[in-house]
Amino acid sequence: MPQLLVQWIAGADARSLVAGILLALALGLYLYNAGRLAVIDVRSHLLPNRILAPWSGAALVLLGAAALLAGEPRVLLRAVTGSAILFGAYLLLHLLAPSGMGLGDVKLAAVLGLYLGFVSYMHLLWASVLAFVIGALWTAVLLIARRLTLRSSVAFGPFMLVGAATALAIPG
Repeated sequence: MPQLLVQWIAGADARSLVAGILLALALGLYLYNAGRLAVIDVRSHLLPNRILAPWSGAALVLLGAAALLAGEPRVLLRAVTGSAILFGAYLLLHLLAPSGMGLGDVKLAAVLGLYLGFVSYMHLLWASVLAFVIGALWTAVLLIARRLTLRSSVAFGPFMLVGAATALAIPG
């Protein structure tokens, strides 16, 4: 995504510049909400709708407007499709193991899918793999250090956010 941001901001026309600015705002919104949600999820094991719902709407508007101004309507379609794919995958995980994956994680997946789908479908896969690998490694470290037991629950939202941020940093 950073590569696309630079490309659009450095574009020759005003529409490209505005698209780049909108994309930068969407990324800033990601960083702001990711920080808030990670702290809340670690403390309370909740990802509040009062943050997720407005973020989802704002991300759709910012990313959608950026794609359309840049003359890339396919990017908007891919972002919306990415959101649906990631939402569906996490919903399936929730239905299979409700105690392992909360509905907040499912709703967060929809928002992250917008960003990841904006870049590519492969980014959806990379972000998911990274989230589960980082989460498993962190949990293993805490188990070995005896800071957790096998009955403990671990907030998964922060791993989703880190996995997505890492994937977004990979050129599309």
